[in-house]
Amino acid sequence: MFEQFSHSNYHSICDHLAANDPDLALIIKNHGHPPLWSRPNSFETLVHIILEQQVSLASALSALNKLRERVQQITPARVLLLTDEEFRACYVSRQKNIYIKYLAEAIVSGQINLAEMEQMPDDIIRTKLTALKGIGNWTVDVYLMFVLQHTDVFPIGDLAAVNALKRVKNLPKDITKEELLAVTEQWKPYRTVAAMILWHYYLSQRVPAPPKPSKQGVKK
Repeated sequence: MFEQFSHSNYHSICDHLAANDPDLALIIKNHGHPPLWSRPNSFETLVHIILEQQVSLASALSALNKLRERVQQITPARVLLLTDEEFRACYVSRQKNIYIKYLAEAIVSGQINLAEMEQMPDDIIRTKLTALKGIGNWTVDVYLMFVLQHTDVFPIGDLAAVNALKRVKNLPKDITKEELLAVTEQWKPYRTVAAMILWHYYLSQRVPAPPKPSKQGVKK
């Protein structure tokens, strides 16, 4: 059976991980607890995750907002009415247009029932979703972590999480995925929350430092 995290136990799980891993403890000491990132269990959320594949979060959100403008409410039925030209006008690539329509058809036909997935274990969810064109393990990882809030998922296909892990643990750049996953074994059964701590670190490192005063005054 799967375990979930929520607002009631999230910080205690973070603290448990920190008590057993000094590197995670240092992140929390320097940057505080990570936000509890979550998303609703909806078709729109899965569309958003598909749009986020291999592009910036800003680009994906821009496309999602254009889709919202076009159909008002992002539902399978409304998305299936859109033409290829309308998808293009919403900054959606041809491939992602196809992926979104496959997902919409799977939900309309009853092949996929998102509400039922709330009671399913990770492996069954992964099998059902990856059977759809355009949905791979990264998309499923994000769905399990952010939507269903399952506690023990490490998104090995996510560059931000992987790069943060390499930096925090001082790992070689050419380390294999199998070796990286072996490193994450120490965080079971809370690898999702450990990944969120790593994302928190990654995002905190990207925040630009305020400009330093020069001899002539503060730089504009």
